[in-house]
Amino acid sequence: MPAQTMDQIVSLCKRRGFIFPGSSIYGGMQGTYDYGPLGVELKNNLKMAWWRANVWERDDMEGIDAAIIMNKLVWRYSGHEETFVDPMVDCRKCNMRWRADQIGKTCPNCGSSDLTEPRPFNLMFKTQVGPVPDPESFAYLRPETAQGIFVNFKNVLDSTSRKLPFGIAQMGKSFRNEITPRNFIFRVRELEQMEIEYFVRPGEDEAYHQRWIEDRQRWWQNLGLNPANMELYWHKQEDLSHYSKATVDILYRFPHGMEELEGIANRTDFDLGSHSKDQDKLNLSARVKQNLHSTERLTYFDQELKQHIVPFVIEPAAGVDRGCLAVLTEDYTEEQVKAVPAERLKPVEEALGAFLKSVGRNEKLTAAQKDAIAEAGERIGSDIEHNLAGISALLGLPGAESIEVAKKLRGQADPVADEFYRTVLKLKPALAPIKVAVLPLKKNNEQIVATAKQIRRQLQSSGNMRTVYDDTAAIGKLYRRQDEIGTPFCITVDFDTLGEGKDGALANTVTVRDRNTMGQERVPIAELEMYLRERLR
Repeated sequence: MPAQTMDQIVSLCKRRGFIFPGSSIYGGMQGTYDYGPLGVELKNNLKMAWWRANVWERDDMEGIDAAIIMNKLVWRYSGHEETFVDPMVDCRKCNMRWRADQIGKTCPNCGSSDLTEPRPFNLMFKTQVGPVPDPESFAYLRPETAQGIFVNFKNVLDSTSRKLPFGIAQMGKSFRNEITPRNFIFRVRELEQMEIEYFVRPGEDEAYHQRWIEDRQRWWQNLGLNPANMELYWHKQEDLSHYSKATVDILYRFPHGMEELEGIANRTDFDLGSHSKDQDKLNLSARVKQNLHSTERLTYFDQELKQHIVPFVIEPAAGVDRGCLAVLTEDYTEEQVKAVPAERLKPVEEALGAFLKSVGRNEKLTAAQKDAIAEAGERIGSDIEHNLAGISALLGLPGAESIEVAKKLRGQADPVADEFYRTVLKLKPALAPIKVAVLPLKKNNEQIVATAKQIRRQLQSSGNMRTVYDDTAAIGKLYRRQDEIGTPFCITVDFDTLGEGKDGALANTVTVRDRNTMGQERVPIAELEMYLRERLR
């Protein structure tokens, strides 16, 4: 079952080095996050899977990497200066600021209904360009990667001689000055996008739009997302963006609800038309702002029609951060591996009860923190045998460690959790940050350690099979740690490997443990690479 609460994901990400709050030693910075050692591997694997599927494995796609800082005229003619806005309100009582379309008539912080009238707020970040500040020497950090593709349309077309239909793909950072960033990495101020602009002949756009909707659903499902947790949302005509003929969102069931994972829009000829000169000669279908600055006509010469046309554009656009959050949510699993004796559960249950009683008396916690901790704790207590693994996430909630009996609860719960439960990320092998972990049964035996390290070097040097060596705990705890970070296979080097066990036939073999089934198999060292490659596809 996927993660049910965001707290489960946040706790795992911080504890195991996937994602940290940005600038945390200085109190943090809202809406920014840092990807740690495992998080950057997960993110890179997701991006590589997207690039491979959409650029390398297609005959109709090129890739680019456009600049983050662009001429501000790009954003004038794209419409962002006028339309890239959210409605903002302030609470006159507590001075909190909110997006008007995300709250009701009362402030979520203090409950006051004394709110200002909504006013437009442009989400683009401005930055100074050049050494001398003046009103005109500024640029915007790009709020999307798409415009970098549109302004390079003629460059790519001229340098590659592509024929319609074809696409241009790009991955990269974008920046949005969100009024209220929320839900962990779902809505942030610095994000990374995976976008395609697919150029087609006018009249063929609706068919290609449908093809891309189906293709993008299939890709996410191949990464492991359950179709039951996904659905399509067709934007109503009155809600469409100024450039859109039709837009479909692929929604995913995140812990905070069904939300957009990827959007696929039919942008017609709006973008290429907006950035072109001589617009009155281009027979555009979209209504565009008169462009007085462009030096190019962004057109395609159609050999069949013997004339220049402005292609229509289909845009599949996904967020890398949301993609990471989706696969973490889908693949997060808490499993009870064997029954817990009642005498082992009772001390944990009593410690949890004492912890929850202390929550209401703690003066260091805010009301929101108390509610979050109490709600999570009561959920665990309602069926403690099946939910005990969630205590680690409970104690990772903001403010939980300040509760006096938190250490006692952790001391009671951790040994039981280690023995009877496991948290596992059942990531597809292509996404797993680490593919193989090599573990020595005895870390102070020089021959076992040397053999384990040699196996790690051999597997790591063989290609894309990232392999680590770990001897920081007993084998059981090492298995649990690798399960929790999603490592598909663990290799254990023991005395049988050295030929010093009871069965001499096991010499030069190792134990390979499967993450999902916990099944173990002896495999000759000489056959390890092939054995793993077949199972890591």
